[in-house]
Amino acid sequence: MYEVFYAVGETVEAPVKWKDKFSGRTGYFGVLLRSNFLGMFVEPHYSGRRSGSIEVVCGCMFSGKTEELIRRLKRAKIANQEVEIFKPLIDVRYDERQVVSHDANSIPSIPVSGSSEIQKQRGRAAVIGVDEAQFFDMELVEVCQTLAAEGVRVIIAGLDMDFRGAPFGPIPQLLAIADYITKVHAICMRCGALATHSYRKTNGQTQVLVGEKNIYEARCRTCFNMGAVLEL
Repeated sequence: MYEVFYAVGETVEAPVKWKDKFSGRTGYFGVLLRSNFLGMFVEPHYSGRRSGSIEVVCGCMFSGKTEELIRRLKRAKIANQEVEIFKPLIDVRYDERQVVSHDANSIPSIPVSGSSEIQKQRGRAAVIGVDEAQFFDMELVEVCQTLAAEGVRVIIAGLDMDFRGAPFGPIPQLLAIADYITKVHAICMRCGALATHSYRKTNGQTQVLVGEKNIYEARCRTCFNMGAVLEL
């Protein structure tokens, strides 16, 4: 069977007859009047205007979120696109001014105290990255919407859940408005299955506690629910 799909709103000329030389079957299809056809369910961009977007890379700790953020930003730089990256002021685990992954890959960043500082300190970058987005205030959602409306490609990386397994900071709202979402996984440090949760090994109920392997470990759902029993 032969099918031809058109984008919403496209117009076609009079149907054109086709014939399969092997089976002898015939049929008709339309011919597009315009050549900017992008495929079924793909909205065309406004000509002459760069389209912004919001991308979210989320997952548990040690899943490669920052690694993926750095990879996308470096790829944009290779394409000669101007890039800026922001991170929360409280994240000083590896470096005060660099965004650094667990694998020691890094990229220069601008530490800010809140979401409003992103708008104040940004330049004219075509691509803006935000690392550890879960530590930002809820205004980050509006900031990202504004940037995307201005034609900026916004790439966000952050934890989707806190140590309790609850949605973390502005990440749920960012996921709702994102154009593209990437969920990454770690390996459970207890059983080797895919890990989706960040288990805190220390006492304390404060939601924000910046730390590394000395405080957290990646766990699958089953091992996470077993809690401290696995440490006995």
